[in-house]
Amino acid sequence: MDYKQYRKAYFVDPVPEPRYRFTGAFGVTLFFEEFEGAVAFYSEVLGPPAYVEGEGTRGWSIGSGWLTLVRGKSGNPRNVEVTFVMNSARDAERLQRAFIEAGGEGAPPSDQFMYVPIRSFPASDPFGVEFMIIACLSAD
Repeated sequence: MDYKQYRKAYFVDPVPEPRYRFTGAFGVTLFFEEFEGAVAFYSEVLGPPAYVEGEGTRGWSIGSGWLTLVRGKSGNPRNVEVTFVMNSARDAERLQRAFIEAGGEGAPPSDQFMYVPIRSFPASDPFGVEFMIIACLSAD
């Protein structure tokens, strides 16, 4: 299936009028019971946090938003997938490799349609959070 067939099969035409005019999504907050371990892991992958509040909040600037870790009391995040959109497949591959080298896991990259054509570099942290690290491909 090419992208035109994909759009015809899965997208509503005409596009429904949105109820709200979003300008973006500001960020993701993840609550960790194993807070110190999570901060150590994300610091190894992303570098030192750009936001530090007391003993229970750390944040990294991600594009125009934030990835924030908060000390939690009821386990670690589950059933969560966070998408990071990268400038290039090379950058996406580098980030996936950083996740794996820091103790996370990854799967082989794949090209797929996900609203637009992408190359996906799946990764996960040691605590159960899944990441879809993607780079957009040409829709031609």
